[in-house]
Amino acid sequence: MKYLVGLWTGVLIYGICLFFNGPTGFSAYSHLEDERLKQQKNMETLRIINKELETAKNALLYDKDTLTIYAKELGYGRTDERFIRIVGLGDIKKHPTNPGQRVIAREADFVSDNVLKVIAFCAGLTVFICFAIFDLLRAVQEKNDDF
Repeated sequence: MKYLVGLWTGVLIYGICLFFNGPTGFSAYSHLEDERLKQQKNMETLRIINKELETAKNALLYDKDTLTIYAKELGYGRTDERFIRIVGLGDIKKHPTNPGQRVIAREADFVSDNVLKVIAFCAGLTVFICFAIFDLLRAVQEKNDDF
């Protein structure tokens, strides 16, 4: 009966390791939570960039003064034209706006299920062997006491 303690030790160690470090354990869950926060932050940045690009697009579609300034910045127009600065339009960028960056989720760091099974088996086998050795030593000591 006491040799079953080795089996239960293996099951217990497997369960604890799986709970904390397994593919669906706390470690993997924590990693997924971090990745979710990173994706939400990236989405917020993309919303801000989208708002800026939408404003620039609308200004170019509907505001002739902005379109004129933008065309002059890009080098279109004649040399005899005069440039009038319009206050309140903001800076016209010579380079296209950064469209954001792609955020790739990193794979979760967890211990493979097979590795956990091997660790649990070894732990259970170790307990089983220890009990067997203690019983063997006790039997040898009892034999020596009888002589």
